[in-house]
Amino acid sequence: MITRWGEDLDRDAVLQEYPRPQLVRDSYLNLNGLWEYAITDAASGQPQRWDGQILVPFSPEAPLSGVERTLQPHEALWYRRTVEVPEGFRRDRLLLHFGAVDQDCEIWIDARPVGDHAGGYLPFVLDISQASDTFEIVVRVRDVTDTSWRSRGKQKLQPGGIWYSPHSGIWQTVWLESVPRSYVRQLVLTPHLDSGEVEILVLASEPGRAEVSIEGTEIVAEVPTGVPTRLRLHDVRPWSPEDPHLYDLEVTLGEDRVRSYFAMRSFGTGADGRGRTRLLLNGEPYLQAGLLDQGYWPDGLCTPPSDAAMVFDITTAKDLGFTMLRKHIKIEPLRWYHHCDRLGMLVWQDLVNGGRSYSHAVVTAPAFVPLRFSDRRYRLFGRQDEEGRDEFLRELDDTVDLLRSVPCLAAWVPFNEGWGQFDAVAAAERMSALDPTRPIDAASGWHHQGGGDIVSRHVYFRPYRLARKDVDDPRAAVLSEYGGYSHRVEGHTWSEKNFGYRTFAEQQAYEDAFVRLQDEQVGRAVEAGLAGFVYTQLTDVEQETNGLITYDRRVVKVDGDRARESNARLRDRFARAI
Repeated sequence: MITRWGEDLDRDAVLQEYPRPQLVRDSYLNLNGLWEYAITDAASGQPQRWDGQILVPFSPEAPLSGVERTLQPHEALWYRRTVEVPEGFRRDRLLLHFGAVDQDCEIWIDARPVGDHAGGYLPFVLDISQASDTFEIVVRVRDVTDTSWRSRGKQKLQPGGIWYSPHSGIWQTVWLESVPRSYVRQLVLTPHLDSGEVEILVLASEPGRAEVSIEGTEIVAEVPTGVPTRLRLHDVRPWSPEDPHLYDLEVTLGEDRVRSYFAMRSFGTGADGRGRTRLLLNGEPYLQAGLLDQGYWPDGLCTPPSDAAMVFDITTAKDLGFTMLRKHIKIEPLRWYHHCDRLGMLVWQDLVNGGRSYSHAVVTAPAFVPLRFSDRRYRLFGRQDEEGRDEFLRELDDTVDLLRSVPCLAAWVPFNEGWGQFDAVAAAERMSALDPTRPIDAASGWHHQGGGDIVSRHVYFRPYRLARKDVDDPRAAVLSEYGGYSHRVEGHTWSEKNFGYRTFAEQQAYEDAFVRLQDEQVGRAVEAGLAGFVYTQLTDVEQETNGLITYDRRVVKVDGDRARESNARLRDRFARAI
């Protein structure tokens, strides 16, 4: 199965767009393309013979990589390529960026080790300033997938149902940039809508003073590095899905100049006119109408085949009348969040789950019976490994650090359905201390421990009614997964097996059921106090045929007008209810 973007892929120009939209500088050399690869036993050293070529940044398991082989836990995956630094490119420092490498990797430049990284979903950068103008990169990767306590997302060596094919190795853009000795490492941008100010924190390689320009020459100020500084805007234009206005920002630190952007908006929870807790956008109750978004592709697995492919998913969701995507158990390339920022799509961000094998009684049975276990029972939740819990918390910190300046990100979700859950109240408090600007759904689905700002339910196998206890809860009540209706479109399925929570053979019956579910169950709950909802799901994924779009993105299964009208009715009912 292949998408139209996979069909049109130019193997000489793969995912060439600048990968870090909120910190852009003119120095950029994209290293995507054909690399040599080899798969060896993990105990072996660097291969003497290479197996062939792999198209980076597609994992070897992905059809677009040209390899289509699953890396096993006892194996090592090797990459090699030669890089020629263009004349005039080099400045004081040469930086090598990896968007993400799953799961652990070591890197050599001209046979000299230059660094390593653990964890498969976060970017990292290495200073390789000592490299010559022509140098060889070698990367060694190990990935144990679901055979350990490591963070793995929805990957499984034996996929099926809601668990998907594994991916390994380099799966996001690899690139070089060259910077002066003193350069901007990171920008932390925090809007304060109530006071009409934006807080700017310039983190640099060395202390200094940076010049900040907003919207060209409208506001120019000098700020010290390492110190949060607030600048007042003249006329504030709030960001929303209906008006996704972004402010341009430029920062100059000595010889280094970077471009960025921010938005003026606020998120939170608060009472409506009837005293019921709602999700707030810019200080007002706002219905967050969402879709569960796995971010998988039949030809690229976790790697979108193109920038346009990412845009298609977001714009299709918006065209169907949805205002939010819950990014499920995955961290996307930064360009995906950029497109949500500029197109106007709210995002709920899940953390990537880990832990040992999951117990049926913990992760599945609560869908049928009202079970709630204490997540201090680490072994029950597959979290008996202290090392694994520590790694999850480090990745929590790093994920917040990576995404906290993203305008569209409206909520954090540290745990889902008990998958490797532990100490959820403490995790929510940790996230809130790192980022107090967004609400937190501490335990999505079940095994709520009482923390966070949202009480969320997953309902699939029974009719949904908003419970009185959820209305009375001081947190916002959200139906964070529901529906999952399955309809198989022949010629557009990945597997002969189908997975969904209710199956419809005919398209019209499927569409009618979807609209009826929205109008009758969700609509009544919205009137009763429901603050937001997340329908399962945006697209089919492998055996799951419960998406509103087929896995190859070629067929939208519901009529666009009917879906938009349904969501418009929900917004009208929400407006009358508050």
